Amino acid sequence: STGNAPEDDAPNRYSRTERTTYSRYSRDANSSGGSLPSYTLEKRIEELERELAKERQENARLMKITQDKEELIGKLKEEIDLLNR
Repeated sequence: STGNAPEDDAPNRYSRTERTTYSRYSRDANSSGGSLPSYTLEKRIEELERELAKERQENARLMKITQDKEELIGKLKEEIDLLNR
């Protein structure tokens, strides 16, 4: 079978910024000779996931506002056309 394993999609689940942040943590830990405790990384991941959820909610809200305004603009253009006739 040629189906992708879930692990194949792992790099695509996170934005470039999140991967960069994770890479930065990894580099910082390696350059200092120590490593960040796994609970610190897990806590940071949880924080980023919460932040991502908030940003997605805000994005959805803004998209809805944009759609509503575009619909209103369309209706007003139709009304202008009718008034001009």
